[in-house]
Amino acid sequence: MASHRRPKQPSRARVTVLTTAAAAAVALSAQAANAAPSEKPSKDEVKAKVDKLYEQAEQATEKFNGAKEKQQKLQKEISTIQDNVARGQEELNQLRDSIGLAAAAQYRTGTIDSSLQLFLSSNPNDYLDKASTADQLSAQQVEALKKIQEKQRELAQERAEASDKLKDLASTRTELGNKKKDIQGKLAEAQKLLNSLTAAERASLAAADARASRSASERVDLGNATAASARAQAAFDAAKTQLGKPYVYGATGTASYDCSGLTSWAYGQAGVSIPRTSQDQANAGTRIYSESQLQVGDLVLFYGDLHHVGLYAGNGMVLHAPRTGTVVRYESISDMPFQFGVRI
Repeated sequence: MASHRRPKQPSRARVTVLTTAAAAAVALSAQAANAAPSEKPSKDEVKAKVDKLYEQAEQATEKFNGAKEKQQKLQKEISTIQDNVARGQEELNQLRDSIGLAAAAQYRTGTIDSSLQLFLSSNPNDYLDKASTADQLSAQQVEALKKIQEKQRELAQERAEASDKLKDLASTRTELGNKKKDIQGKLAEAQKLLNSLTAAERASLAAADARASRSASERVDLGNATAASARAQAAFDAAKTQLGKPYVYGATGTASYDCSGLTSWAYGQAGVSIPRTSQDQANAGTRIYSESQLQVGDLVLFYGDLHHVGLYAGNGMVLHAPRTGTVVRYESISDMPFQFGVRI
């Protein structure tokens, strides 16, 4: 017969566990459903992040400029050494030819001596160390061999120097490429953030930037500062002609500039050669640590690592190439962490 026993009921403890688990699952689902989506960063937050990225890009730019300048210097030095080696080798060949002609003349007359035979078949560096053999040479031959020995040593040193500089050049080119990638990465990240803003937000930021630039220009016009020197005035006047030119990293004019590119170009127009990078320009003259003592045309250095430089414009203002996305313009010194001025 079939069994009519009632099925076993689950224990109270098991029911409690299942009920609790179900309730927790429902609660989590409800929380997930009701959770607010992650908030989009505000316009001001985006601007702050973009400004920081631009600052980092400019830091990398000055390192890029330094590596580029070093590369150009090495290329010139290597070219000079290679030219010297070529001329030296030609001189060495002429010296050897003169000894060879002397040997040929002696051979024709049947008077070639054993010392000259030794020279023609061995290294003259070793040859001159053999005093007993050198005694057999004429004074003229001794002098010629000494010149050959000296020229060989000179060429060996120059070739070794060229080899070292070529290695340094290869390393510098690698550094240059890495710095360029670093800059491009920062700029791309900044552009991505800007693209996350609406057209209205981007327009608002641009309008605020334009208002600040106009205000800065008005402050300069109201000022009545004197220049540090005639050349400082000439450099400042040259820089003023570049107002509105775009900032481009690594650029030295006249279509575009980076910060130190503008200052080095401006002083170049005044007949003064100053270093290419902002860090080197910081050592190009007398430092002035008080803003109140700055005069028109003085260099003005910013940030602890001195990665930004401009020209003092008077009335607490600086003329500079600020960063990517901007143009050569006036700005208040107080907008950046002032370090010191430099009077060229």
